[in-house]
Amino acid sequence: MDLHEAIYTRRAVRAYAAKAVDEATLRAVIDAAVQAPSAMNEQPWSFCVVRDARVLADISRRAKQHMLTTTPAGLLSHHFEEILSDAAFDIFYHAPALIVISAPAKSPWATENCALAAQNLMLAAHAHGLGSCWIGFAQNWLRTAEGCAVLDLPPDYLPIAPIIVGHPRAQATPVARKPADIRWIGA
Repeated sequence: MDLHEAIYTRRAVRAYAAKAVDEATLRAVIDAAVQAPSAMNEQPWSFCVVRDARVLADISRRAKQHMLTTTPAGLLSHHFEEILSDAAFDIFYHAPALIVISAPAKSPWATENCALAAQNLMLAAHAHGLGSCWIGFAQNWLRTAEGCAVLDLPPDYLPIAPIIVGHPRAQATPVARKPADIRWIGA
C-alpha cells in the first residue's frame, strides 16, 4: 500500500475479529512509529503493549468509572454517560492489543512527539491490514498512579496515546471530509 492510499483510506476501527496480532507485526508498526519526527530529535517515546484480555477488560472498567466520577457535571453528553455506564461496553471494542505511547512528563513536547508517532503507527497498522483507533476514554485513567502502574511506566512518564490494534471485522467505509479551511498570506 502506498502512502497516499494509506492516508486516504485509514479510518478508526471499532469492531475487531477475535484474532490475535502476532508480535512481529506489532513490532513492525512500532518500528514505523519511531520513524516519526520529534522535537529536537529527542525520540522520547516509550511503548507499552497490552495483549492480556483480562488486563484490557480491567482497564476498560476502571477508565469508564474514572470518567464518570471525575468529569464535572454537565460536561459528559447524555450519550457518553449512557455508554460509559453500560457494564457491557468495552472502551477497547474487544481489540486484541492496546499500544500506549508514553513520554517523559517533563518534555515540553511530549504530546506532540507521541501524536506524531501515533499517526505513523496507525498508518503502518493499516498498511498491514489492521485496524486501529486512538481511545480517548482511556487517557485520563491511564495517567493516574494506578494506570501508570498497570503499564509499568517509570514514575516520570506520561501516557499520551492509547491506541488499539487488531484485525477489523469489516472494511471501514469512507468518511466524507470537509474541505480544508485555508488562509493564504502573501504570494
